[in-house]
Amino acid sequence: MATRVVKIGVLSDTHIAKAGNRWDFLGNLRDKWFKDADMVLHAGDFTDPDVLTAFHPIPVVGVRGNMDPLEIDLPLKKIIALNGGKRIGLIHGWGHPRGLCERVLREWEGESLDCLVFGHSHVPVCFEKNGLLLFNPGSATMGRGGLGATIGLLEICDRISGKILPLDGTERLDGAEGEGPFHDKDELD
Repeated sequence: MATRVVKIGVLSDTHIAKAGNRWDFLGNLRDKWFKDADMVLHAGDFTDPDVLTAFHPIPVVGVRGNMDPLEIDLPLKKIIALNGGKRIGLIHGWGHPRGLCERVLREWEGESLDCLVFGHSHVPVCFEKNGLLLFNPGSATMGRGGLGATIGLLEICDRISGKILPLDGTERLDGAEGEGPFHDKDELD
């Protein structure tokens, strides 16, 4: 019997304002990009707590970012334990984008993780380091680093793989093997 692939939509730094077309935007993310997702992870900077319910019936698990109001009562970091024993660490991040991967890794020293999801920089990251997938989906609304708005998708089966998905419909940016603006592994060597 084939093992079922678990799909997880990943967001960070949505910075959604209470005004405007937020429901149309979030509904499009749910219906187009995350329609087959089993859950959504949000790595902080929602800025609007309604984002937590916008993907219903898909469950959303999130952490607090540095721009989130106090009414968003979420932890600063969290471990998501999946069936099959896979473990995902979720944290927002802080400080300058340079060195961000190293800082968030230090927060999880001593923990056994298969994937570490983070945000803050608005720059997508997807690469493996010593068997750990480091994954930042970028920002769904305010991309940086020469890229537009991006989101992510994790697929979990025997291993965890990640994809960065540009919202402008251009070709996806695949994970661990490539080079480009969505890799920050040089700072970890």
